[in-house]
Amino acid sequence: MKLNELMQGYKPDPAYVGWVTNDDYVFAIDTAPDKSTAVSDYEVVEMGITGLDAQLNPVTQDKQYIRAGQTTMKTGTQRSFKVAGDRYIGDPAQDYCLSHKSKYGTGNGVVTNYVYFNILNGKGEKGQVSIVVNSDGSGNAGESSAIDIEFKKIGAMPVEYTYESTATEETEGGTGTSEEEESNAG
Repeated sequence: MKLNELMQGYKPDPAYVGWVTNDDYVFAIDTAPDKSTAVSDYEVVEMGITGLDAQLNPVTQDKQYIRAGQTTMKTGTQRSFKVAGDRYIGDPAQDYCLSHKSKYGTGNGVVTNYVYFNILNGKGEKGQVSIVVNSDGSGNAGESSAIDIEFKKIGAMPVEYTYESTATEETEGGTGTSEEEESNAG
């Protein structure tokens, strides 16, 4: 399912306050990163997915200083997403991640763009990840075929992203003028 199809039933409120569940987060990937794909055309990673584990893994360096003692300095953050679930052939996101090219590719051949945001307030991030397939199907006889895929940040730090319903969404930056703003301007 494309991001614009998913979001037809939702209107994020930037002022939302309240509890959040894991189902309130959207993780969508670009299945054609070699083309100029609008964020609204990214494929949502959700079909057959039982778990999305979004991790921020800080990188630190410890040093001992004279009279100051032990000090820990944060030197970076590795963003990663771990997706687990059941294999569904025909889902564009799964088919892309589990293609021969993605399973055995290296370097830029397995890099794609992503957005990750909260569906309630529209706030999140946008960046690039490497696709790391750990399992393309496992389980016992009679069980669903389980998959395990990791997406690890590559390159520059992800940028802040705010989802906005738009007919003319930019491919860079992730925001545009909403249809409501356009009608109020005219």
